[in-house]
Amino acid sequence: MDDYTRKFTPVTGGENLRASLTEVSDALEEKGYNAVNQIIGYLLSEDPTYITSHRNARSLICKLDRDELLSAMLRSYLGK
Repeated sequence: MDDYTRKFTPVTGGENLRASLTEVSDALEEKGYNAVNQIIGYLLSEDPTYITSHRNARSLICKLDRDELLSAMLRSYLGK
């Protein structure tokens, strides 16, 4: 194992990422799910069954790059 920190340089998706995640969240809420919990479950496990197929949400979230999504969420949380 290397003893140095690797630099991660994500590709940013911007508004497309936000729009896709919003669509997925809306579909989950329409079906009565807690969108935050379901999306976290998907991100941690990469199991698409956490996401409903309603309004094509499952297909949509599977097209997103998880690293890019996590990076965007962290930047938003930190205000950067």
